[in-house]
Amino acid sequence: MTDDEVASLLRSDLPLVTIEAPAGCGKTHQGSSFAMDAASALSKGRVLILTHTHAARSVFAARTRAVANRVEIRTIDSFLTEIASIYHRTLDLPPDVAGWARENDRYDVVAARCRQLLESSAIVAGAASQRYPIIICDEHQDATADQHHAVVAVHSAGSILRLFGDPMQVIFADSEAEIRATLGRWAALKDAGGWGELSTPHRWISGTPELGEWILDARRALSNGGSIDLTGSLPPGLRVLFAENSAQVAHKAIGMSREHRAPISSLLRQSEQLLVMTVGNERVAHLNAFFGRSVRIWEGHTRNHLSALAACIRNHTGDLDAIADGFLSFVYATSVRFSASSHGNRLKAEVQQRCARPARGMPGQLQAIASHLIAEPSHRGVAKALEHLIGLVERKENGFSDIEFDLKSEVRDAVRMGAFDVAADGFAEITRRRTFSHAQPPRKCLSTIHKSKGLECANALIMMCDRSAFSGTEYKRRLLYVGLSRAKEKLTLIVSQNNATPLFNVPG
Repeated sequence: MTDDEVASLLRSDLPLVTIEAPAGCGKTHQGSSFAMDAASALSKGRVLILTHTHAARSVFAARTRAVANRVEIRTIDSFLTEIASIYHRTLDLPPDVAGWARENDRYDVVAARCRQLLESSAIVAGAASQRYPIIICDEHQDATADQHHAVVAVHSAGSILRLFGDPMQVIFADSEAEIRATLGRWAALKDAGGWGELSTPHRWISGTPELGEWILDARRALSNGGSIDLTGSLPPGLRVLFAENSAQVAHKAIGMSREHRAPISSLLRQSEQLLVMTVGNERVAHLNAFFGRSVRIWEGHTRNHLSALAACIRNHTGDLDAIADGFLSFVYATSVRFSASSHGNRLKAEVQQRCARPARGMPGQLQAIASHLIAEPSHRGVAKALEHLIGLVERKENGFSDIEFDLKSEVRDAVRMGAFDVAADGFAEITRRRTFSHAQPPRKCLSTIHKSKGLECANALIMMCDRSAFSGTEYKRRLLYVGLSRAKEKLTLIVSQNNATPLFNVPG
């Protein structure tokens, strides 16, 4: 469909319209433009835009600023959490639903109970519908079954519903069965109302248009169960380098011959900007070592290790052994060359012995770190212990000079938490600040494909493209497509021929 045909469909009298929107094809423009027109025509209520990320929320807010008093933009988690807070007794949830869900990562429970409430109570669903007579859902393929049915319940009560999504970007499902269930819901939406598809690759118009067309062709091949052909001529902007992982244990490291490494190193040196994407956090760690830790890791919005540390502190403040274990687990996860055998066991022993014996050198410094935890077995003690350790690393003190923090932002946030009176308040406030600061990746960075979803850049590199990373499953097909669609100008693929992925057709 043309952009104009999609725009007309969105503005039709149909109560439900679903738009399939491949990456970079103008979904946000269509959604925000429709929201502006719909809000201007409303006599009562507000247009509700539901997103899955705070970054998307900010983009929609900027584009609908002229009608901000008639448009409400929420993440779907916060929308359902607000409903749950009003009816928390009915739903058997604590009064502070938002804090409980955030600290325990239980937004799934909130969504499930809200769905049950909205589907069973016409009064509640009707009240939501009257408040929001028009609902726009962004990236609806990322909605869980409960989130989807909760929104449909409000639509059934009277709200006009406009859904944007891409079934080829379903990468947050936990299993192939869950992917199939999501695709089933998507297919059902097509039959339930109006349906259209965006097809103009706007993202690449000002960069490399031929690359955009190739990525749409690749999407079609992957969607149809086929493979992407790399045997013929390649479009401008696409570069394929054939290389093999020569590490002795291939799933634990990445190594290459000088011949295979040279063009990759040259690309890294010559690029002012480069987003290096791979599959999974373990592979990010492997590439971090491969590049000699010269490329920052993009940590994205989530702080999984900080969340685990905050939960430990919340549950065990005052329990010195548990706090020490939480501190060590956090440091192990966010740094390299600080291990149980090199540092952790001795630090734990100092905690258990309450620093009873004088020590010098590295043992003395570990004793000093332990003393902070002993004095304050809480978020404050953890923050002081981390600051002490960071200082030792930065000054390259004996025994600490080889330690590096890979997840620097996460470590800084843990230190900041110590400035608050209550750990939970600190964690919530730090999360809020990060949410609304909209931090952007460094010019050169490593990222999982998951964390790069939603980003766009001029220059991207995906490695390794082999069978281990990209098998022929529905999930891996979608993961590859999301990675391919990030770069606007130049995309480089590091492709294995010896361990070839079935998703590429490579020269024999």
